Amino acid sequence: MSLRAWAWIAVGLAAAALAALIVFRPAQPARPTPATSAAIGGAFQLSDQNGRVVNQNLLDGKWSAVYFGYTYCPDVCPTTLQMLGSVERSLGARQKDFQVVFVTVDPARDTPSQLKLYLSNGVFPPGAIGLTGTPAQIARIAGAFGVYYQREGTGPGYTVNHSSAIYLMNPKGGFDSVIASDSTPGDARTAIVKAMNGGSAGG
Repeated sequence: MSLRAWAWIAVGLAAAALAALIVFRPAQPARPTPATSAAIGGAFQLSDQNGRVVNQNLLDGKWSAVYFGYTYCPDVCPTTLQMLGSVERSLGARQKDFQVVFVTVDPARDTPSQLKLYLSNGVFPPGAIGLTGTPAQIARIAGAFGVYYQREGTGPGYTVNHSSAIYLMNPKGGFDSVIASDSTPGDARTAIVKAMNGGSAGG
């Protein structure tokens, strides 16, 4: 066999080896894009628990803890709302500068009247605002806040898997920080008061 033929064989083997490395290299996990303050929140139009149509201006003028959940949630939602209720009551004179906004991820069942009944629980935040809307409206606000939710199961007893972060928004309606839903009332209060005093709760 000629030298030229051997050269072509060598080139072919090298190409095959490179292709094998590309094909069989383990896939790298996708890296999520870090959320920025400008990327969280945005325009929305929903109905509150009294049937009143509201928009993003609802967040103006107060520090707002925005939490996504649903009234049929068996565990994390009532626990989180009870924690936020303790926080709000502990703010004293600053309570007037703070509000909790509960956005449903289950608009099919969470009508304004259902939200009103649910939020009347005495251990939940006093004056909490419940928001619902059409599936498209809920999808829009959930997307604006980067919230995941997915219905699980069929029939009237279905559940909804959802992310459970609390989004602290400043009085201009802009994002300040995320507070973990499993925070203790003391830790959550410390973070919120820090933000009120001019330092980001997440800093």
